[in-house]
Amino acid sequence: CGKLASVESIRKENRMAYVTPREGENPESLVNRFRSSVQHSGILRELKDRRFFRSKAQKERLAAQRAARRRRRQHRR
Repeated sequence: CGKLASVESIRKENRMAYVTPREGENPESLVNRFRSSVQHSGILRELKDRRFFRSKAQKERLAAQRAARRRRRQHRR
């Protein structure tokens, strides 16, 4: 039996940002909504992360650093 893909990997494979134009919406606001959608989805962050190979240990270290930053930010609030 082959390996089953995890839900996380399936979710990441089908990441395509899209916006549907609203009635009477000008193209500039449509582009702005698309940009914010891309930013919010984390597609560019993932693209930067995948630019170079990182070992599992490096990924875990970076994840721990990001989590620590996130905790510090939340603690300040």
